[in-house]
Amino acid sequence: MRKLDSKIAVVTGGSSGIGYAIAERFIKEGAKVYITGRRIAELEAAARALGDAARAVPSDVSNLESLDRLFAAIREEEGRLDVLVANAGVISSSPIREASEAHFDSMFDINVKGTYFTVQKALPLMRRGGSIILVSSCLATKGFPGHSVYNATKAAVRSLVRTAAAELVSDGIRVNTLSPGPVDTPIIEGQVGSPEAAEAFRKQAATHVPLGRIGRPEELAAAALFLASEESSFSTGIDLVMDGGMTQL
Repeated sequence: MRKLDSKIAVVTGGSSGIGYAIAERFIKEGAKVYITGRRIAELEAAARALGDAARAVPSDVSNLESLDRLFAAIREEEGRLDVLVANAGVISSSPIREASEAHFDSMFDINVKGTYFTVQKALPLMRRGGSIILVSSCLATKGFPGHSVYNATKAAVRSLVRTAAAELVSDGIRVNTLSPGPVDTPIIEGQVGSPEAAEAFRKQAATHVPLGRIGRPEELAAAALFLASEESSFSTGIDLVMDGGMTQL
């Protein structure tokens, strides 16, 4: 028996990178997966690649009406939700001396506000035995220069997991954090702007990782599967750090 047979899952930011890998692994384990994202063409292409068990729903997590439409669609089509992976997020850098209000607001709107209300609006569909996974970052515990706003957003996500887990334990819903280190995804090109700079970034990032390399999306998907399934039935409120030892050694 597969680990997520007959489960209904949502993966926000599911059109590429870690989110896509999580959706792909969940489907292999028997789930029907709703993937969301803001770029419609990319989202629909991802759903086609994932196959019949994937459903693309365009959604902007920073827009509450958009979230309402997402969960209304799931309510109408499925009537329930078993697994939520709040993965949608953005990253950009700026020294504190130079950070603008727009820089601050854009990341908090998506990484914190978006994550918070994704959880809130999913709850009416969640059943006893459900699993909520919020994607944070190993940088939530690091003083990494240039990333003060991003790091703060991911620390907020980690804090939210503790309180949500405490509030929902009586409902039989587990809430956990998944915190990646540097992972080889298209977001790297988006940060640095060219294939050559991306390759240099990957090499530089690997020097901070005790295992000597950056992570692979499928490794994060395996961790998400653990948190989503009954394999982690005795875990709630935890932070599962997948960073090659970057924050641990």
